[in-house]
Formats: sequence, structure tokens, C-alpha cells
Amino acid sequence: MAAPDMDPANKPASIPLHDPDTAARQADQTDKQALIADWQTLHRVFIRPEDEGSKQTLIKYMEQILFGLHDFLNKHVGVTEEISLAELSRSYMDVEINAEPQKKLADVIEDIITDIAPRAVNVASPYFIGHMTSAIPFFMVHLKAISAALNQNVIKLETSKVLSVLEKQVLAKMHKMIFRYDDAFYREHVQNTRTALGSFTTGGTTANITALWVARNKLFPPTQDFSSIEEDGFFAAMQAHDLDRVVILVSKRGHFSLRKAGGLLGIGNRNVIAVDVDDNRSIDLEKLEATIAALKQDGRTRIAALVGIAGATETGVIDPLPALGNLCEREGIHFHVDAAWGGPVLLSDKYSPLLAGIEKADSVTIDCHKQFYMPMTAGMVYFKDPKALDNIAYHARYVNRKGSVDLGIKTLEGSRESSSLILDAALKIMGARGYGLMIEHGIETARIFAEKIKARELFDLVSDPTLNILTYRVMPRDIREKLAAADSGEIAALNRFLDEINKSIQRIQREAGNSFVSRTRLRLSPSDPYNVVVLRTVIMNPMTTPDILDEILDEQEMILSTLSW
Repeated sequence: MAAPDMDPANKPASIPLHDPDTAARQADQTDKQALIADWQTLHRVFIRPEDEGSKQTLIKYMEQILFGLHDFLNKHVGVTEEISLAELSRSYMDVEINAEPQKKLADVIEDIITDIAPRAVNVASPYFIGHMTSAIPFFMVHLKAISAALNQNVIKLETSKVLSVLEKQVLAKMHKMIFRYDDAFYREHVQNTRTALGSFTTGGTTANITALWVARNKLFPPTQDFSSIEEDGFFAAMQAHDLDRVVILVSKRGHFSLRKAGGLLGIGNRNVIAVDVDDNRSIDLEKLEATIAALKQDGRTRIAALVGIAGATETGVIDPLPALGNLCEREGIHFHVDAAWGGPVLLSDKYSPLLAGIEKADSVTIDCHKQFYMPMTAGMVYFKDPKALDNIAYHARYVNRKGSVDLGIKTLEGSRESSSLILDAALKIMGARGYGLMIEHGIETARIFAEKIKARELFDLVSDPTLNILTYRVMPRDIREKLAAADSGEIAALNRFLDEINKSIQRIQREAGNSFVSRTRLRLSPSDPYNVVVLRTVIMNPMTTPDILDEILDEQEMILSTLSW
């Protein structure tokens, strides 16, 4: 390790790695001195803990995390500490970077455990049922640590080698889970350097953007005076193809990443058109057909993609994928399925029929850090056509050169960790059936929770669980009676009052730190003009039991009894 123009006085000391006694003596001598940043201490910190105390502190906590993850989190984190964000912010006002080291590794670790962890959120708690972030299996920490230690960068074969080969294999496994082509197809493409069945991404947002990027580029093939939208730009593409407008269609339950895609791709987020939902809260097929017919009338608007949802973020609802696939085939529209949440349901023999029709998609998004229970952050996008990603290929002379087999040629991200290593190992440890059991637990526990809500007079179920997400709201007895006899104006006023009650309950429960549900706004029916506040739960932690769900409802009833109105 050499540094240009280094002062000879700061030249690294020769610490023979094969002589631990020499290194230990030098470490002990340095430990008695004030913390300074010189080449000798930097060299030592870079390759090993500063001293025996740091080593033992690291071992102490890493042993707990690696082999008793959930006990560690429950001991050191809880759900979350009752402290306001304003108070937290006051503790983090210093903006200076110290010239010299401030603390040893042991002290930094102790600070994290005593000061940071209690004020983080224990998403592993079975009482934390409000978001799509949950417990991870203990072995995921081992796999993440190994991935970090290897520090492979799968943008390029030269910085990943076997990890690039492994990634193509994992992508083929997932592709087969979705599209179910025959073995001959996968023999041809699993390690084919000229094709790509998909790519790993940092999450569902970048996966959706990648899919719609491909869809947009496919929409503008070369003409006599036009090369491609990537080279000539959006304005030239619209002129060459005599268009005024490009749109993307999705239901009103579509993820906001689709609007981001509209902005980033030059389409405009106003042209990501939200189609009304039906009584089942999935896309209304009649209104969708009418929207498509209206868009086709002038001949100067093109539909880049229709997005079907397989597990809506707010409700878990699945759109009628077979019907959407048939419609897209008839109209020649790119069919993208956002299965960031619901994709792993394909591994459940019992519930995979809920995703029937996903095989009709041109592209599919799935998140790893959701129901594949991987650490943050990892997503995936898959394409039916093995050459679809050619539409977004980029090259550079120093990396991803033309003719190379680097995976980064056809990805939105540049440098990227080897998430495929973690998923591959997890699939081997859990098996399809293991993941299937986790999925089944979530769906069936959510259905039990729905029945519990229906059985309590102080609650109203708003959306039944298709998968493992449901919504409901607190409904005091007297307001329920008033709603039954109210006219439209009074109903609106009562709903606004209910909104404040439900917001207060959600906030108080969150700040108390014993349990957590989230909240959103939904229409009670498609014809309802008003979006009411609802409480939202996501049942994915395998340790969440019906008894725990009763406790959460009990706490909400108790909070309601303390409110005055």
C-alpha cells in the first residue's frame, strides 16, 4: 500500500503479518498514547482491531448478533424509545469532522449499542406490523457480513468473476419461477453472455424504473433520420414518430416509484395515468378499456406500458393479471407487473394461483428485502425477452467495454454489491417450501386478524387481505350510530372527525413504543369522494401470533378510552 509524496516521517512501520508478538507490542505501546492519525495507526486499524479491548467488544456484540439476533434486538432496541424527533435532532448538531481520531473501535461500538440502537426501530419485533420491513432470519446477517467482506462489485467481471456467473444463475432461477419456460430455454440463456434474463437492483423503485426505461425505448425504434431515444433524446423521438404524448397506465393503487419513472424518463409524471379501482380495489377493467380507447382516438398518443400490481403497497391487492396480459397482447402494449411485494408468493403451492397471469408480463419487479427477507437493499427486474435489456445498454472504455460480458452494461446502477450471493444462499437454506411456509403464515394470520377486527365493535375493517396486508379504522360506538342516520354532508364531517381520532391513536401507539401499525388514506368505496384515514398492517413476521394481534387491538382500545372529544 503506497501513498504518493508521503513524508518519510509518516512512512508505514514494517509490521510483519506473520509476527503477532511484534504487532501486539507495537499496539500496546500506541494504546498508551493519545489517539492520532498517522500511517502506523492507520495501517493497524485497517487490518485488525486496535487492541484486545476492541477485539473483545466486537466479539461480544457480534456473537450476540450473529447467533442471537432477535434476542439482541429485543434487549437493546425494543420497538422504539419514546423520544421526539425534535429532541433527537438536538443531539446531532455537530458538523465538524475531527482531524484526529475521536474514539477506538470498542468505544464506537459501545456508543452504537447504548445511544443509537435504543433510538432505532426494532423492525424484528412481532409487535411491529406497520410496514413492509420486518424481521430477517439470523443467518442473513452472516451472509451480509460475508458479502461485505468479499466486497465484490458485479458491475464488471474483473471485480466479481464467479459472482457474475452466480448472479446469472440466480436470475435464471427466478425467471423460471415467473415465466416457466422449458429447460431448453434456460440451458440456452442461463450463462449466455449475449442475453440477460434480468438484473439485480437496489430495490423496487429502481427495478420499476428499469422496466419502464426499457418499455419507453422499445416504443421508439430507429427511423431514417432518428437513431434512438438514448442518443437523440425525447424531443427528437417524439418528432420522428409524430407523437404529442406518451403515457403509462396503472391503477390508483400504483406505487409512487412509477410517478418517479415518469419524471426521470421525460414522460412527465402527469402522464402516469391512474385508473380508478373497482369494488375489489383492483384496477377497473371497464374504465381501463375506456381510457385506452380515448387515448387512441387522435393517433398522436402512445401508451408506453400498462402496469399491473401484484400486491399493492397500501392494501396488498392483486390486479386481474390474466385480463391485463390479454389486453396488452391485443393492443401491443408493454405489460409490466409490479410484484415487488407479491412476487415471492409464487413459491407457495397453496397461494401461487393468486398470481396467475404474471407469466404474461413483459417485465416483472420483485423485491428481495421484502418477502425474500433479505437485508436492505436489494431488488430485481426480469424480462420475458432475453434481449430486452439491449434497449438500455451502455459502454465505457475503462469499464463495460463493447464485447465484454460485464453485467453492468445493462443495469441502471453502476457499482453494485453481490446481492445474488445472499439470495442464492438463502434459497439453499430455506428452500422453496420454507419460503412458502412464511408466505402462508402471513396470509393466514392476516385473515385471522381481519376476523378479530370484524368481531370488535370499536373497529371497522376497510380492506380485506388478499395477501397479508389489511386496513381498518377505529370506530367509536356513538359515531357509528351517527353515521347510520347521517346525510352526505354530515357523513363527510363525521369522517373528518374519525380521521383525527385514528391519527391520534396511531401516533400515540407509535410514540409509546410497545407496538406499531402505520396509516394511509383510502376511499371506502370507488364512488366515495373522500379518502378516509385508515390504519394499515403488514403481517410478515413469522413470530407475530393472533394473541399479539389481540394485544395490539387492546392497546388501541385503551388509547381510545383516554381520548376526549
